[in-house]
Amino acid sequence: MSAAKSGDTVKIHYTGTLDDGTEFDSSAGRDPLEFELGGGQVIPGFDAAVEGMGVGESKDVRIEAGNAYGERHDELVQEVPRNALPDEIKPEVGMALQSRSPEGAIANLVVIEVAEETITVDGNHPLAGHALNFAIELVAIG
Repeated sequence: MSAAKSGDTVKIHYTGTLDDGTEFDSSAGRDPLEFELGGGQVIPGFDAAVEGMGVGESKDVRIEAGNAYGERHDELVQEVPRNALPDEIKPEVGMALQSRSPEGAIANLVVIEVAEETITVDGNHPLAGHALNFAIELVAIG
């Protein structure tokens, strides 16, 4: 039986949970996730977890924040004037927004607080700062 190695296209089924048991993603009821192992298409810790697995093998792994979506950065939480938003946008907590830097880079933001004159947005990935637990089953190689 061959083992998955960098450069292989693999298909896996997975369920991802936080340490408190909250499920944040799963392939259950969907086609398996297909990606190139080592190709930078998934978080680094996920690549490392799948490498060496054989077809039909299952494992549980815990990926620390640094090998997942990184640590949270307080400087990515900012208060901005409400009038900086287009008039048609009515901000609500949990709303996703995008911002473009002068250089053209896109930042994904989530509204975390709405006040009369300002809103507070968070540019951290929602899973930043969390260790992620995965139940993984390798379905196919190639």
